[in-house]
Amino acid sequence: MVPVTYWVVAAMGIPSTIATRIAFGTSLLAMLPTVMSSAWRHNKIKAIRWKATLVLGLCGLAGALTGATLAAHLSGRTLQVGFGGLVLAIALWMGLGRPLRLAKGAAEPRNDFWSLAVSGFPIGMVSGLTGLGGGVLIVPVLVLLWHFPVHIAIGTSVASIMFTSLGGVIGYIVNGLGVPASLPYSIGYINLPIGLCLAATSIPMAQLGGRTAHALPAKQLRYIFITVMVYAGLKMLGVF
Repeated sequence: MVPVTYWVVAAMGIPSTIATRIAFGTSLLAMLPTVMSSAWRHNKIKAIRWKATLVLGLCGLAGALTGATLAAHLSGRTLQVGFGGLVLAIALWMGLGRPLRLAKGAAEPRNDFWSLAVSGFPIGMVSGLTGLGGGVLIVPVLVLLWHFPVHIAIGTSVASIMFTSLGGVIGYIVNGLGVPASLPYSIGYINLPIGLCLAATSIPMAQLGGRTAHALPAKQLRYIFITVMVYAGLKMLGVF
């Protein structure tokens, strides 16, 4: 969502820095109904650990609000390079990291309250800074550090993103009020028409994605995740 939204907004003549912030904030808005739809699907098949979700999500909300506030004071190019570099780093981490209990039948994952809380705030902060819901960070953290099976990590991540996205949306609204050179029908850095269009198309696809994720072998799902992250990172850096 972030790269596509940025290119569309920039093509409308909006300055790069403002366009980047609009892309980040609006993508987080569109993510809210999408992850709600996906979380409903994952919850039906008991793929969400709600204790971990609440700890990660609430701490992530505070972090995302902080990150969005910081992003409002950084240049567009800095934000774009940060976005591209982050997703490439995560893809490398997931590719080189030693798989930990990736099968559906793995043992019950660890649920350490303080460790999850400490992880939640910086993940949320990065979410606010990059416009990502946080799944790109939550999934590898849960898999590689807390021994979550990848299917459970994805479901828990989706549910946690509901909180981090909300924190980021609030931050981009508050910090974007009164900013000139924005788009019509915007609240702060959030553009409502673009957000609604993104949400309307992504909600049904989230249902399909939820079913597909649990139909794929864990290793194959891992490689798909890595491939998507590499493409998005290089695209935002302007490689293509």
